[in-house]
Amino acid sequence: MTMRFDDRVAIVTGAGGGLGRSHALALAARGARVVVNDLGGARDGSGGSSSAAESVVAEIVAAGGEAMANAASVTDYAAVQAMVAAAMAKWGRVDILVNNAGVLRDKTFAKMELEDFRFVMDVHLMGAVHCTKAVWDIMREANYGRIVMTTSSSGLYGNFGQSNYGAAKMALVGLMQTLSIEGAKNDIRVNCLAPTAHTRMTEDLGARLPLDLLEPERVTPGLLYLVSEAAPSRCILTAGAGGFERAHITLTQGIHAVGDDAAEQVAARFAEISDRTGEIVPEMGAAQGMIELTKAQAAQAS
Repeated sequence: MTMRFDDRVAIVTGAGGGLGRSHALALAARGARVVVNDLGGARDGSGGSSSAAESVVAEIVAAGGEAMANAASVTDYAAVQAMVAAAMAKWGRVDILVNNAGVLRDKTFAKMELEDFRFVMDVHLMGAVHCTKAVWDIMREANYGRIVMTTSSSGLYGNFGQSNYGAAKMALVGLMQTLSIEGAKNDIRVNCLAPTAHTRMTEDLGARLPLDLLEPERVTPGLLYLVSEAAPSRCILTAGAGGFERAHITLTQGIHAVGDDAAEQVAARFAEISDRTGEIVPEMGAAQGMIELTKAQAAQAS
């Protein structure tokens, strides 16, 4: 069955180009009414113009769809609230939020200014918090919502020169994990998408990448599934070049070690602690404590 979004309203941030544009066009092509948000600034977040968002809206309208442009900075909560209010005034609902807006200020940690660290965190993490907070009660009242946080392999696994970006992207995973739990009773499903695509954010790597395989359009099918009615929740979907994988944060079975030589036991048995046989994906943070208490109680009883 064809995946459709008729009568759904979607907000896509950072949608003036690259991945966001691809997501917005695809949602509109499948029936969604789309708020195309883009500050229109440079890759490092400087400057601003509504022309990028307006251009994508023009593409959507020319293809027979409905869309509205918005140039709010996701770092400005009042502006984000106004964006959501405008969508509600025009269409009466918000069903889908794609937190895609981002910036880069790459440097090694030794050379990075703290302001560059804060700014990247502000755009990626707090930008997603602002947008999500602005739609959260709307989705709760509707008993329906689909939210995607754009994470990155740089956050999941690390990348040289991107401590600020990596920290922000991994923080979004933590945000997703908790919001998916809190939103479950109202059918608000929250997921992460970790894309690999050639956009202006990755243009410095262009000469080393097979660009024809890294079109944003090869990532967007994953996004469409994550915001569909049949979407999962608490999923980290990785996507690029037409490949789709799922990443997990797991917990090994580990060991129990107490006593004066507990530190030495940890060192001596670290391979056993690291053994992934029987590892689990916890349903919530409390699972760690339960596993540890179970081992402690078993040791006490023996």
